[in-house]
Amino acid sequence: MENNLAQTQSVTVVALAIFALLMVIIGIVSARKAKTIDGFLLGGRNIGAWVSAFAYGTSYFSAVIFVGYAGQHGWNIGLGSIWIGVGNAVLGCFLAWQLLAKRTRTMTHNLSSKTMPEFFESRYDSSAIKIFSAIIIFVFLVPYSAAVYKGLGSMFTAIFPNVSTNVWMLVIAVLTAVYLALGGYVATAYTDFVQGIIMIVGVFAMVIAIVNNGAVGGFGSFMENLRNIPDNGDGITGAQITSFFGGSSFKFLCVNIMLTSFGTWGLPQMVSKYYAIKDIKSIKQAKYISTAFALVIGCGAYFIGSLSRLVLNNKLPEGGVDSVIPATLLTALGDANIVTTIILAVILILLLSASMSTLSSIVLSSSSAISVDLIPMVKKNYKEENQVTITRVLCLVFVGLSYIFATTNITIIVNIMSFSWGIVSGCFIGPYIWGIYSKKVTKAGAWAGMLCGFFTVVIATIILTCINMDAGSVGEAFKLAAAKAPEMGCGAMVVSLIVVPVVSAFTSKFDDKFIKKVFKESN
Repeated sequence: MENNLAQTQSVTVVALAIFALLMVIIGIVSARKAKTIDGFLLGGRNIGAWVSAFAYGTSYFSAVIFVGYAGQHGWNIGLGSIWIGVGNAVLGCFLAWQLLAKRTRTMTHNLSSKTMPEFFESRYDSSAIKIFSAIIIFVFLVPYSAAVYKGLGSMFTAIFPNVSTNVWMLVIAVLTAVYLALGGYVATAYTDFVQGIIMIVGVFAMVIAIVNNGAVGGFGSFMENLRNIPDNGDGITGAQITSFFGGSSFKFLCVNIMLTSFGTWGLPQMVSKYYAIKDIKSIKQAKYISTAFALVIGCGAYFIGSLSRLVLNNKLPEGGVDSVIPATLLTALGDANIVTTIILAVILILLLSASMSTLSSIVLSSSSAISVDLIPMVKKNYKEENQVTITRVLCLVFVGLSYIFATTNITIIVNIMSFSWGIVSGCFIGPYIWGIYSKKVTKAGAWAGMLCGFFTVVIATIILTCINMDAGSVGEAFKLAAAKAPEMGCGAMVVSLIVVPVVSAFTSKFDDKFIKKVFKESN
Protein backbone atom coordinates (compact mmCIF):
# COMPACT_ATOMS: atom_id res chain seq x y z
CA MET A 1 0.00 0.00 0.00
CA GLU A 2 2.82 2.39 0.87
CA ASN A 3 4.51 1.62 -2.47
CA ASN A 4 1.25 2.34 -4.31
CA LEU A 5 0.86 5.67 -2.51
CA ALA A 6 4.50 6.59 -3.19
CA GLN A 7 4.00 5.85 -6.89
CA THR A 8 0.88 8.00 -7.02
CA GLN A 9 2.65 10.85 -5.22
CA SER A 10 5.67 10.69 -7.56
CA VAL A 11 3.59 10.80 -10.74
CA THR A 12 1.44 13.62 -9.33
CA VAL A 13 4.46 15.73 -8.35
CA VAL A 14 5.97 15.36 -11.84
CA ALA A 15 2.64 16.32 -13.45
CA LEU A 16 2.31 19.33 -11.15
CA ALA A 17 5.86 20.50 -11.92
CA ILE A 18 5.29 20.30 -15.69
CA PHE A 19 1.96 22.09 -15.33
CA ALA A 20 3.42 24.87 -13.17
CA LEU A 21 6.35 25.41 -15.54
CA LEU A 22 3.99 25.67 -18.51
CA MET A 23 1.83 28.27 -16.73
CA VAL A 24 4.86 30.42 -15.87
CA ILE A 25 6.22 30.22 -19.43
CA ILE A 26 2.87 31.37 -20.83
CA GLY A 27 2.88 34.29 -18.39
CA ILE A 28 6.39 35.37 -19.40
CA VAL A 29 5.70 35.09 -23.14
CA SER A 30 2.42 37.01 -22.78
CA ALA A 31 3.99 39.87 -20.82
CA ARG A 32 5.06 41.73 -23.97
CA LYS A 33 1.40 41.98 -25.06
CA ALA A 34 0.29 43.43 -21.74
CA LYS A 35 2.15 46.75 -21.66
CA THR A 36 -0.95 48.89 -22.17
CA ILE A 37 -4.15 48.76 -20.14
CA ASP A 38 -6.08 47.65 -23.23
CA GLY A 39 -3.55 44.88 -23.79
CA PHE A 40 -3.52 43.86 -20.13
CA LEU A 41 -7.31 43.68 -19.76
CA LEU A 42 -8.41 42.61 -23.25
CA GLY A 43 -5.36 41.33 -25.10
CA GLY A 44 -5.60 44.21 -27.56
CA ARG A 45 -9.09 42.96 -28.54
CA ASN A 46 -7.41 40.43 -30.83
CA ILE A 47 -8.13 37.05 -29.24
CA GLY A 48 -9.12 34.24 -31.63
CA ALA A 49 -12.18 31.97 -31.57
CA TRP A 50 -10.70 28.86 -29.94
CA VAL A 51 -8.86 30.75 -27.21
CA SER A 52 -11.89 32.98 -26.50
CA ALA A 53 -14.24 29.99 -26.36
CA PHE A 54 -12.00 28.06 -23.98
CA ALA A 55 -11.46 31.17 -21.86
CA TYR A 56 -15.25 31.48 -21.57
CA GLY A 57 -15.75 27.80 -20.77
CA THR A 58 -12.97 27.46 -18.21
CA SER A 59 -14.13 30.65 -16.45
CA TYR A 60 -17.62 29.12 -16.35
CA PHE A 61 -16.61 25.82 -14.73
CA SER A 62 -14.42 25.88 -11.63
CA ALA A 63 -13.52 22.92 -9.41
CA VAL A 64 -16.81 23.58 -7.59
CA ILE A 65 -18.76 21.89 -10.38
CA PHE A 66 -16.75 18.67 -10.03
CA VAL A 67 -16.42 18.45 -6.28
CA GLY A 68 -19.41 20.48 -5.11
CA TYR A 69 -22.33 20.59 -7.50
CA ALA A 70 -21.73 17.33 -9.38
CA GLY A 71 -21.24 15.41 -6.17
CA GLN A 72 -24.21 16.96 -4.36
CA HIS A 73 -26.71 16.94 -7.23
CA GLY A 74 -25.55 13.64 -8.68
CA TRP A 75 -25.97 11.99 -5.28
CA ASN A 76 -29.34 13.56 -4.44
CA ILE A 77 -30.95 13.93 -7.88
CA GLY A 78 -29.22 11.35 -10.06
CA LEU A 79 -29.13 11.30 -13.85
CA GLY A 80 -31.59 14.20 -14.01
CA SER A 81 -28.80 16.47 -12.76
CA ILE A 82 -27.19 16.14 -16.21
CA TRP A 83 -29.81 18.64 -17.38
CA ILE A 84 -27.86 21.31 -15.47
CA GLY A 85 -24.90 20.63 -17.75
CA VAL A 86 -27.16 20.70 -20.81
CA GLY A 87 -28.72 23.98 -19.66
CA ASN A 88 -25.30 25.52 -19.05
CA ALA A 89 -24.21 24.56 -22.57
CA VAL A 90 -27.37 25.58 -24.45
CA LEU A 91 -28.47 28.61 -22.41
CA GLY A 92 -25.27 29.73 -20.71
CA CYS A 93 -23.03 29.28 -23.77
CA PHE A 94 -24.80 28.89 -27.13
CA LEU A 95 -27.67 31.31 -26.50
CA ALA A 96 -25.44 33.78 -24.67
CA TRP A 97 -22.95 33.94 -27.55
CA GLN A 98 -25.78 34.04 -30.10
CA LEU A 99 -27.65 36.94 -28.50
CA LEU A 100 -24.99 38.95 -26.68
CA ALA A 101 -21.53 38.58 -28.19
CA LYS A 102 -21.83 40.51 -31.50
CA ARG A 103 -23.77 43.43 -30.05
CA THR A 104 -21.50 43.62 -26.99
CA ARG A 105 -18.33 43.60 -29.08
CA THR A 106 -19.70 46.23 -31.45
CA MET A 107 -20.91 48.59 -28.76
CA THR A 108 -17.87 48.29 -26.49
CA HIS A 109 -15.65 49.02 -29.51
CA ASN A 110 -17.77 52.06 -30.34
CA LEU A 111 -17.61 53.32 -26.77
CA SER A 112 -13.99 52.22 -26.13
CA SER A 113 -15.16 50.40 -23.00
CA LYS A 114 -12.68 48.02 -21.38
CA THR A 115 -14.82 46.99 -18.39
CA MET A 116 -18.49 46.58 -17.58
CA PRO A 117 -18.60 49.71 -15.36
CA GLU A 118 -17.00 51.69 -18.21
CA PHE A 119 -19.67 50.31 -20.55
CA PHE A 120 -22.44 51.39 -18.18
CA GLU A 121 -20.90 54.85 -17.85
CA SER A 122 -20.69 55.40 -21.62
CA ARG A 123 -23.99 53.71 -22.47
CA TYR A 124 -26.00 55.63 -19.87
CA ASP A 125 -23.87 58.80 -19.65
CA SER A 126 -23.46 58.38 -15.90
CA SER A 127 -20.31 58.37 -13.80
CA ALA A 128 -22.42 57.44 -10.77
CA ILE A 129 -23.55 54.19 -12.42
CA LYS A 130 -19.90 53.40 -13.15
CA ILE A 131 -18.95 53.90 -9.49
CA PHE A 132 -21.91 51.88 -8.19
CA SER A 133 -21.28 48.94 -10.52
CA ALA A 134 -17.54 48.94 -9.74
CA ILE A 135 -18.32 48.79 -6.00
CA ILE A 136 -20.73 45.87 -6.57
CA ILE A 137 -18.03 43.99 -8.49
CA PHE A 138 -15.40 44.63 -5.83
CA VAL A 139 -17.59 43.82 -2.82
CA PHE A 140 -19.14 40.63 -4.19
CA LEU A 141 -16.59 39.17 -6.61
CA VAL A 142 -13.50 39.33 -4.40
CA PRO A 143 -15.13 37.17 -1.68
CA TYR A 144 -16.59 34.89 -4.39
CA SER A 145 -13.07 34.21 -5.64
CA ALA A 146 -12.47 32.25 -2.43
CA ALA A 147 -15.12 29.72 -3.49
CA VAL A 148 -13.01 28.42 -6.38
CA TYR A 149 -10.71 26.62 -3.94
CA LYS A 150 -13.61 24.53 -2.67
CA GLY A 151 -13.18 20.79 -2.84
CA LEU A 152 -9.52 20.63 -3.81
CA GLY A 153 -8.45 19.56 -0.34
CA SER A 154 -10.29 16.25 -0.37
CA MET A 155 -8.47 14.96 -3.44
CA PHE A 156 -5.02 16.29 -2.64
CA THR A 157 -5.12 15.32 1.03
CA ALA A 158 -6.05 11.75 0.11
CA ILE A 159 -2.91 11.45 -2.02
CA PHE A 160 -0.67 13.62 0.16
CA PRO A 161 -2.04 12.93 3.67
CA ASN A 162 0.84 14.69 5.39
CA VAL A 163 0.46 17.95 3.45
CA SER A 164 -2.02 20.58 4.64
CA THR A 165 -4.95 21.50 2.40
CA ASN A 166 -3.83 25.12 2.71
CA VAL A 167 -0.61 24.25 0.88
CA TRP A 168 -2.55 23.19 -2.21
CA MET A 169 -4.63 26.33 -2.04
CA LEU A 170 -1.39 28.30 -1.87
CA VAL A 171 -0.09 26.51 -4.98
CA ILE A 172 -3.19 27.66 -6.88
CA ALA A 173 -2.87 31.21 -5.58
CA VAL A 174 0.85 31.57 -6.39
CA LEU A 175 0.63 30.10 -9.90
CA THR A 176 -2.43 32.19 -10.75
CA ALA A 177 -0.82 35.35 -9.37
CA VAL A 178 2.37 34.81 -11.37
CA TYR A 179 0.91 34.33 -14.85
CA LEU A 180 -1.93 36.82 -14.31
CA ALA A 181 0.32 39.64 -13.08
CA LEU A 182 2.81 39.00 -15.87
CA GLY A 183 0.57 38.64 -18.87
CA GLY A 184 -2.90 39.84 -17.89
CA TYR A 185 -5.78 38.73 -20.10
CA VAL A 186 -3.53 37.28 -22.81
CA ALA A 187 -1.82 35.01 -20.30
CA THR A 188 -5.16 34.12 -18.76
CA ALA A 189 -6.71 33.30 -22.14
CA TYR A 190 -3.84 31.09 -23.31
CA THR A 191 -3.48 29.31 -19.99
CA ASP A 192 -7.25 28.81 -20.09
CA PHE A 193 -6.82 27.15 -23.48
CA VAL A 194 -4.23 24.74 -22.09
CA GLN A 195 -6.28 24.19 -18.94
CA GLY A 196 -9.38 23.58 -21.06
CA ILE A 197 -7.65 20.79 -22.96
CA ILE A 198 -6.59 19.26 -19.64
CA MET A 199 -10.17 19.51 -18.37
CA ILE A 200 -11.55 17.73 -21.45
CA VAL A 201 -8.98 14.94 -21.22
CA GLY A 202 -9.62 14.65 -17.48
CA VAL A 203 -13.40 14.39 -17.85
CA PHE A 204 -13.14 11.67 -20.51
CA ALA A 205 -10.67 9.81 -18.30
CA MET A 206 -13.00 10.13 -15.31
CA VAL A 207 -16.04 8.88 -17.23
CA ILE A 208 -14.23 5.87 -18.70
CA ALA A 209 -12.66 4.94 -15.36
CA ILE A 210 -15.91 5.25 -13.37
CA VAL A 211 -18.17 3.52 -15.91
CA ASN A 212 -15.77 0.58 -16.19
CA ASN A 213 -15.66 0.14 -12.42
CA GLY A 214 -17.05 -3.24 -11.41
CA ALA A 215 -19.78 -1.75 -9.24
CA VAL A 216 -21.07 0.36 -12.15
CA GLY A 217 -20.94 -2.44 -14.68
CA GLY A 218 -20.10 -0.59 -17.89
CA PHE A 219 -22.28 1.36 -20.30
CA GLY A 220 -24.55 -1.63 -20.90
CA SER A 221 -25.44 -2.21 -17.24
CA PHE A 222 -25.20 1.05 -15.29
CA MET A 223 -28.87 2.01 -15.82
CA GLU A 224 -30.14 -1.30 -14.47
CA ASN A 225 -27.76 -1.13 -11.54
CA LEU A 226 -28.92 2.41 -10.73
CA ARG A 227 -32.58 1.32 -10.80
CA ASN A 228 -31.82 -1.33 -8.21
CA ILE A 229 -30.38 1.11 -5.65
CA PRO A 230 -32.38 0.76 -2.40
CA ASP A 231 -33.32 3.48 0.06
CA ASN A 232 -30.43 3.81 2.53
CA GLY A 233 -32.48 5.94 4.89
CA ASP A 234 -32.24 9.24 3.02
CA GLY A 235 -35.44 8.65 1.04
CA ILE A 236 -33.66 8.35 -2.32
CA THR A 237 -34.04 5.18 -4.38
CA GLY A 238 -33.17 3.97 -7.85
CA ALA A 239 -36.41 5.44 -9.17
CA GLN A 240 -35.24 8.95 -8.20
CA ILE A 241 -31.68 8.42 -9.43
CA THR A 242 -32.85 7.26 -12.88
CA SER A 243 -35.72 9.75 -13.28
CA PHE A 244 -35.26 11.57 -16.60
CA PHE A 245 -36.42 14.95 -15.28
CA GLY A 246 -35.14 14.72 -11.71
CA GLY A 247 -38.24 13.20 -10.08
CA SER A 248 -39.15 14.99 -6.85
CA SER A 249 -36.26 17.44 -7.41
CA PHE A 250 -37.70 18.85 -10.66
CA LYS A 251 -38.38 22.34 -9.25
CA PHE A 252 -34.97 22.51 -7.58
CA LEU A 253 -33.40 21.37 -10.84
CA CYS A 254 -35.12 24.12 -12.83
CA VAL A 255 -34.00 26.84 -10.41
CA ASN A 256 -30.37 25.70 -10.60
CA ILE A 257 -30.47 25.51 -14.39
CA MET A 258 -31.85 29.05 -14.57
CA LEU A 259 -29.37 30.53 -12.09
CA THR A 260 -26.22 28.81 -13.39
CA SER A 261 -27.16 29.33 -17.05
CA PHE A 262 -28.71 32.79 -17.27
CA GLY A 263 -26.67 34.04 -14.31
CA THR A 264 -23.56 34.12 -16.52
CA TRP A 265 -25.24 36.63 -18.84
CA GLY A 266 -24.70 39.43 -16.33
CA LEU A 267 -21.33 38.47 -14.84
CA PRO A 268 -18.50 40.85 -15.85
CA GLN A 269 -15.85 38.12 -15.95
CA MET A 270 -17.92 36.28 -18.58
CA VAL A 271 -19.08 39.29 -20.60
CA SER A 272 -15.48 40.54 -20.95
CA LYS A 273 -14.76 37.60 -23.28
CA TYR A 274 -16.98 39.28 -25.89
CA TYR A 275 -15.01 42.53 -25.62
CA ALA A 276 -11.72 40.84 -26.43
CA ILE A 277 -12.59 38.57 -29.37
CA LYS A 278 -11.03 39.81 -32.60
CA ASP A 279 -13.90 39.78 -35.14
CA ILE A 280 -17.48 38.71 -35.93
CA LYS A 281 -16.35 35.55 -37.72
CA SER A 282 -14.56 34.43 -34.57
CA ILE A 283 -17.76 34.97 -32.55
CA LYS A 284 -19.64 32.47 -34.72
CA GLN A 285 -16.90 29.87 -34.26
CA ALA A 286 -16.54 30.51 -30.53
CA LYS A 287 -20.27 30.01 -30.02
CA TYR A 288 -20.09 26.38 -31.16
CA ILE A 289 -16.73 25.66 -29.54
CA SER A 290 -17.78 26.94 -26.10
CA THR A 291 -21.07 25.03 -26.32
CA ALA A 292 -19.30 21.76 -27.12
CA PHE A 293 -16.83 22.40 -24.30
CA ALA A 294 -19.65 23.03 -21.83
CA LEU A 295 -21.49 19.88 -22.90
CA VAL A 296 -18.41 17.75 -22.30
CA ILE A 297 -17.45 19.32 -18.96
CA GLY A 298 -20.92 19.91 -17.51
CA CYS A 299 -22.63 16.71 -18.61
CA GLY A 300 -19.54 14.63 -17.85
CA ALA A 301 -19.26 15.98 -14.31
CA TYR A 302 -22.94 15.42 -13.43
CA PHE A 303 -22.93 12.00 -15.09
CA ILE A 304 -20.05 10.92 -12.86
CA GLY A 305 -21.85 12.30 -9.82
CA SER A 306 -24.98 10.31 -10.67
CA LEU A 307 -22.95 7.06 -10.66
CA SER A 308 -21.37 7.77 -7.28
CA ARG A 309 -23.92 5.72 -5.28
CA LEU A 310 -22.90 2.60 -7.17
CA VAL A 311 -19.17 3.09 -6.64
CA LEU A 312 -19.62 4.00 -2.95
CA ASN A 313 -22.14 1.23 -2.27
CA ASN A 314 -24.89 3.78 -1.57
CA LYS A 315 -23.09 5.12 1.53
CA LEU A 316 -22.47 8.85 1.85
CA PRO A 317 -18.76 9.30 2.64
CA GLU A 318 -17.44 11.05 5.70
CA GLY A 319 -17.37 14.74 4.83
CA GLY A 320 -20.79 14.73 3.19
CA VAL A 321 -21.70 15.57 -0.39
CA ASP A 322 -18.50 17.59 -0.97
CA SER A 323 -16.57 14.34 -0.52
CA VAL A 324 -18.69 12.32 -2.96
CA ILE A 325 -16.60 12.89 -6.11
CA PRO A 326 -13.18 12.56 -4.38
CA ALA A 327 -14.30 9.38 -2.61
CA THR A 328 -15.76 8.00 -5.85
CA LEU A 329 -12.55 8.61 -7.77
CA LEU A 330 -10.27 7.25 -5.08
CA THR A 331 -12.44 4.16 -4.68
CA ALA A 332 -12.56 3.49 -8.42
CA LEU A 333 -8.89 4.29 -9.04
CA GLY A 334 -7.43 3.18 -5.75
CA ASP A 335 -5.47 0.15 -6.98
CA ALA A 336 -2.65 2.51 -8.08
CA ASN A 337 -1.44 0.67 -11.18
CA ILE A 338 0.38 2.95 -13.58
CA VAL A 339 -2.72 3.63 -15.71
CA THR A 340 -4.99 4.60 -12.84
CA THR A 341 -2.16 6.60 -11.25
CA ILE A 342 -1.77 8.68 -14.41
CA ILE A 343 -5.56 9.16 -14.57
CA LEU A 344 -5.58 10.39 -10.97
CA ALA A 345 -2.75 12.82 -11.72
CA VAL A 346 -4.64 14.16 -14.75
CA ILE A 347 -7.78 14.59 -12.64
CA LEU A 348 -5.86 16.50 -9.98
CA ILE A 349 -4.46 18.82 -12.64
CA LEU A 350 -8.02 19.13 -13.98
CA LEU A 351 -9.20 20.41 -10.60
CA LEU A 352 -6.28 22.82 -10.39
CA SER A 353 -6.98 24.06 -13.92
CA ALA A 354 -10.67 24.56 -13.25
CA SER A 355 -9.94 26.58 -10.13
CA MET A 356 -7.12 28.69 -11.58
CA SER A 357 -9.00 29.66 -14.74
CA THR A 358 -12.04 30.86 -12.81
CA LEU A 359 -9.92 32.60 -10.17
CA SER A 360 -7.86 34.53 -12.73
CA SER A 361 -11.00 35.70 -14.55
CA ILE A 362 -12.69 36.92 -11.35
CA VAL A 363 -9.55 38.63 -10.05
CA LEU A 364 -8.98 40.45 -13.35
CA SER A 365 -12.54 41.82 -13.27
CA SER A 366 -12.20 42.82 -9.61
CA SER A 367 -8.83 44.52 -10.11
CA SER A 368 -10.01 46.52 -13.11
CA ALA A 369 -13.03 47.70 -11.12
CA ILE A 370 -10.62 49.53 -8.82
CA SER A 371 -7.76 50.56 -11.14
CA VAL A 372 -9.80 51.46 -14.23
CA ASP A 373 -13.22 52.36 -12.85
CA LEU A 374 -12.81 53.82 -9.36
CA ILE A 375 -9.35 55.38 -9.03
CA PRO A 376 -9.69 57.62 -12.14
CA MET A 377 -12.87 59.08 -10.62
CA VAL A 378 -10.93 60.52 -7.67
CA LYS A 379 -7.45 60.98 -9.12
CA LYS A 380 -6.98 63.29 -12.06
CA ASN A 381 -4.13 62.99 -14.59
CA TYR A 382 -4.12 59.24 -14.04
CA LYS A 383 -1.63 57.92 -16.63
CA GLU A 384 -2.14 54.66 -18.50
CA GLU A 385 1.21 53.19 -17.40
CA ASN A 386 0.11 53.77 -13.82
CA GLN A 387 -3.13 51.92 -14.53
CA VAL A 388 -1.23 48.88 -15.78
CA THR A 389 1.09 48.86 -12.78
CA ILE A 390 -1.70 49.33 -10.27
CA THR A 391 -3.84 46.65 -11.97
CA ARG A 392 -0.93 44.19 -11.74
CA VAL A 393 -0.46 44.99 -8.07
CA LEU A 394 -4.19 44.64 -7.39
CA CYS A 395 -4.21 41.26 -9.13
CA LEU A 396 -1.57 40.09 -6.66
CA VAL A 397 -3.45 41.62 -3.73
CA PHE A 398 -6.80 40.10 -4.69
CA VAL A 399 -5.35 36.64 -5.30
CA GLY A 400 -3.83 36.93 -1.85
CA LEU A 401 -7.17 37.97 -0.38
CA SER A 402 -8.91 35.04 -2.06
CA TYR A 403 -6.43 32.69 -0.38
CA ILE A 404 -6.94 34.36 3.02
CA PHE A 405 -10.73 34.22 2.67
CA ALA A 406 -10.60 30.56 1.65
CA THR A 407 -8.36 29.49 4.53
CA THR A 408 -9.66 31.58 7.42
CA ASN A 409 -13.40 30.96 6.93
CA ILE A 410 -14.38 34.51 7.94
CA THR A 411 -18.12 34.49 8.66
CA ILE A 412 -19.01 37.69 6.80
CA ILE A 413 -17.04 36.56 3.73
CA VAL A 414 -18.76 33.15 3.71
CA ASN A 415 -22.12 34.91 3.90
CA ILE A 416 -21.28 37.27 1.02
CA MET A 417 -20.11 34.30 -1.08
CA SER A 418 -23.56 32.74 -0.85
CA PHE A 419 -25.14 35.73 -2.61
CA SER A 420 -22.34 36.86 -4.94
CA TRP A 421 -23.51 35.27 -8.21
CA GLY A 422 -27.15 36.29 -7.76
CA ILE A 423 -26.49 39.88 -6.67
CA VAL A 424 -23.91 40.71 -9.34
CA SER A 425 -25.92 39.22 -12.17
CA GLY A 426 -29.20 40.50 -10.71
CA CYS A 427 -27.83 44.06 -10.69
CA PHE A 428 -26.28 44.01 -14.14
CA ILE A 429 -28.32 41.73 -16.39
CA GLY A 430 -31.20 44.14 -17.04
CA PRO A 431 -29.19 47.32 -17.78
CA TYR A 432 -26.67 45.29 -19.81
CA ILE A 433 -29.03 43.32 -22.07
CA TRP A 434 -31.52 46.13 -22.62
CA GLY A 435 -28.58 48.48 -23.09
CA ILE A 436 -27.21 46.62 -26.10
CA TYR A 437 -30.63 45.97 -27.64
CA SER A 438 -32.92 48.92 -26.99
CA LYS A 439 -32.50 52.57 -27.97
CA LYS A 440 -35.36 53.50 -25.64
CA VAL A 441 -33.67 52.54 -22.37
CA THR A 442 -33.07 55.51 -20.10
CA LYS A 443 -30.59 56.34 -17.36
CA ALA A 444 -33.39 56.07 -14.80
CA GLY A 445 -34.35 52.67 -16.19
CA ALA A 446 -30.78 51.43 -15.84
CA TRP A 447 -30.59 52.71 -12.26
CA ALA A 448 -33.92 51.08 -11.45
CA GLY A 449 -32.74 47.73 -12.83
CA MET A 450 -29.53 47.78 -10.81
CA LEU A 451 -31.10 48.89 -7.55
CA CYS A 452 -34.16 46.63 -7.80
CA GLY A 453 -31.97 43.63 -8.62
CA PHE A 454 -29.82 44.38 -5.58
CA PHE A 455 -32.67 45.02 -3.16
CA THR A 456 -34.62 41.98 -4.34
CA VAL A 457 -31.92 39.82 -2.77
CA VAL A 458 -31.43 42.06 0.27
CA ILE A 459 -35.14 42.34 1.16
CA ALA A 460 -35.81 38.65 0.49
CA THR A 461 -32.90 37.74 2.78
CA ILE A 462 -34.21 39.97 5.59
CA ILE A 463 -37.73 38.53 5.28
CA LEU A 464 -36.53 34.91 5.24
CA THR A 465 -34.20 35.54 8.18
CA CYS A 466 -37.12 36.93 10.20
CA ILE A 467 -39.32 33.98 9.24
CA ASN A 468 -36.64 31.53 10.34
CA MET A 469 -35.96 33.17 13.71
CA ASP A 470 -37.57 30.23 15.46
CA ALA A 471 -34.51 28.23 14.38
CA GLY A 472 -32.60 29.80 17.27
CA SER A 473 -29.99 32.53 16.80
CA VAL A 474 -29.93 35.19 14.10
CA GLY A 475 -26.92 33.43 12.62
CA GLU A 476 -28.81 30.16 12.19
CA ALA A 477 -31.81 31.99 10.75
CA PHE A 478 -29.54 33.77 8.27
CA LYS A 479 -27.97 30.47 7.19
CA LEU A 480 -31.42 29.08 6.42
CA ALA A 481 -32.18 32.22 4.41
CA ALA A 482 -28.86 31.92 2.55
CA ALA A 483 -29.86 28.40 1.46
CA LYS A 484 -32.45 30.13 -0.76
CA ALA A 485 -29.77 32.25 -2.48
CA PRO A 486 -30.28 30.51 -5.87
CA GLU A 487 -34.00 31.36 -5.86
CA MET A 488 -33.22 34.93 -4.80
CA GLY A 489 -30.66 35.27 -7.60
CA CYS A 490 -33.18 34.08 -10.19
CA GLY A 491 -35.75 36.49 -8.81
CA ALA A 492 -33.29 39.40 -8.92
CA MET A 493 -32.48 38.73 -12.58
CA VAL A 494 -36.16 38.58 -13.54
CA VAL A 495 -36.93 41.79 -11.62
CA SER A 496 -34.00 43.61 -13.24
CA LEU A 497 -35.05 42.56 -16.74
CA ILE A 498 -38.66 43.68 -16.15
CA VAL A 499 -37.98 46.94 -14.29
CA VAL A 500 -35.54 48.45 -16.83
CA PRO A 501 -38.00 48.81 -19.77
CA VAL A 502 -40.96 49.66 -17.52
CA VAL A 503 -39.20 52.57 -15.83
CA SER A 504 -37.66 53.64 -19.15
CA ALA A 505 -41.15 53.98 -20.65
CA PHE A 506 -41.98 56.75 -18.18
CA THR A 507 -38.68 58.60 -17.89
CA SER A 508 -36.66 61.03 -19.98
CA LYS A 509 -35.07 59.54 -23.13
CA PHE A 510 -31.59 60.22 -24.50
CA ASP A 511 -31.37 62.57 -27.48
CA ASP A 512 -30.97 61.16 -31.00
CA LYS A 513 -27.37 62.31 -31.33
CA PHE A 514 -26.30 60.34 -28.24
CA ILE A 515 -28.20 57.22 -29.36
CA LYS A 516 -26.65 57.32 -32.84
CA LYS A 517 -23.18 57.47 -31.29
CA VAL A 518 -23.91 54.50 -29.03
CA PHE A 519 -25.52 52.30 -31.68
CA LYS A 520 -23.38 53.10 -34.73
CA GLU A 521 -22.16 50.06 -36.65
CA SER A 522 -18.48 49.13 -36.51
CA ASN A 523 -16.45 46.84 -38.74
